[in-house]
Amino acid sequence: MSGLTMRFARGVAFDIPKDAPRLWLHAASNGEVTSARSLIDEALARDPSLHVIVTTNSETARALATAWDMARVHPCLAPLDFRGAVTRFLNAAAPCALIVIENEMWPNRFNICAARAIPVIVAGARMSDRSAKRHALLSSVLGGTLRTTLNAITALAALDAESEQRFLQMGFPSQRLLPRMNLKSGVSLGAADPDALTRFQSAFVRDETLLAASTHEGEERIVIAAFCDILAKHPKARLILAPRHPSRRNEVCALLDKAGLQHASRARADAPDATPVYLADTLGEMALWYQLAGCCFVGGSLVERGGHTPFEPEQFNSAIVHGPHVSNHILAYRALNAAQGAVRVHDTQSLASVWDSMLAYPQQMNDLAQAAHHALDPLRMSSAGYDAFWSALAQATDRTQFARKI
Repeated sequence: MSGLTMRFARGVAFDIPKDAPRLWLHAASNGEVTSARSLIDEALARDPSLHVIVTTNSETARALATAWDMARVHPCLAPLDFRGAVTRFLNAAAPCALIVIENEMWPNRFNICAARAIPVIVAGARMSDRSAKRHALLSSVLGGTLRTTLNAITALAALDAESEQRFLQMGFPSQRLLPRMNLKSGVSLGAADPDALTRFQSAFVRDETLLAASTHEGEERIVIAAFCDILAKHPKARLILAPRHPSRRNEVCALLDKAGLQHASRARADAPDATPVYLADTLGEMALWYQLAGCCFVGGSLVERGGHTPFEPEQFNSAIVHGPHVSNHILAYRALNAAQGAVRVHDTQSLASVWDSMLAYPQQMNDLAQAAHHALDPLRMSSAGYDAFWSALAQATDRTQFARKI
């Protein structure tokens, strides 16, 4: 089935027993899919008969969920927010509840679910100041739609106090708020494949290896230029470059070629020890790259993407370097800044300077990693946090099959 056909929900079907309860969980892209894993694991453990239909907006995110190869989990592209597509999808999926893990609002999706008495739960909802201002500007035109969509949400767990306050200012009923939750703080990546780790560790010296993780368009150019500067001073240095979307590999390779940097590719199964740059252009192997690198630049932060999670490199003791755009994880980065557990850079020159210092004095990497532990460990979601979410969720949906099962 083509992606477009799936987005219009034409011919969509799921291999699920007729009487089995079904939960629809929507996670927009890679980051949301990764953070959703803990909720999916918890839901499946709580009800051995439950099946989870995971929808995403991108093929890359769907491939990531498919790679889990989990029983009772059914990855699929999300239906477009057209009444016909949403209706066809709901007819095929027949979910007992919808959990949404993102900060977007879907009027048709939410309202049609509400009309069918399907609870809509938003987990880890984030509302930036920029988004709140945009909603305020549009309220004169779309005010009725926004109010109806908000009213269709059964319960909402905000990411942080600021987001929670903005949702309340938009008109979301305070009695429908669940305990705040930061799902990405609870993400714990599985261990790297031991055979791959052994093979790669023989090729990468950790104190000489730099990782640029989850980079976006506009960032690779800066990273590559900074690494070119580094090689002049540290000829043994290695760079692992992991673009957020591996499908951009040709674009990234062109930038490396232009810079005159030899590079190898994981997708091509190239030997890891032949070139100064190794392109990590596969999915599901971030634990391997974090474990190999003493220092990690966190992507999405030198361009206005809000920055990716610092919890993953912290888990593997990789020192954290990031750009100024970190609104997606503002509480975590504030804690890191207060504890001097990360270094902020702005451009090629500042990134090269930080890398130069860490390669010259590797103890800095270890000191940063330890400070990051002290800063971020208190922010991680505990099992008690998940219990509070499921308990509050059951109370919010106490007339549904979902509550009885979970």
